[in-house]
Amino acid sequence: MFQETPIYNRLVAERGDIPVQVRGEAERIHRSLTPLLGPPPQVHPGRPPQGGGPGHGVRPPAAPPFPELP
Repeated sequence: MFQETPIYNRLVAERGDIPVQVRGEAERIHRSLTPLLGPPPQVHPGRPPQGGGPGHGVRPPAAPPFPELP
C-alpha cells in the first residue's frame, strides 16, 4: 500500500517494517491459540450464527419508563 512512497521507505529504514512485524506476531498468536479455542464458527450471510455462546438468546431487561413531568 505505502511501499512506493519515500516517507514509508525512510520510516522502514529507521524503525523497521512495523506492519510486517505486527502481522507476523498476530499470526504467531493465532497459531498458538487455535488449538485451545478450536476453529472459528461458520457464519453464513443472511442467517444468524449457530451456537449457544454467552448471552445467546438472552435479552437484556427492559429499561424503566421515564417519570411523568409535572
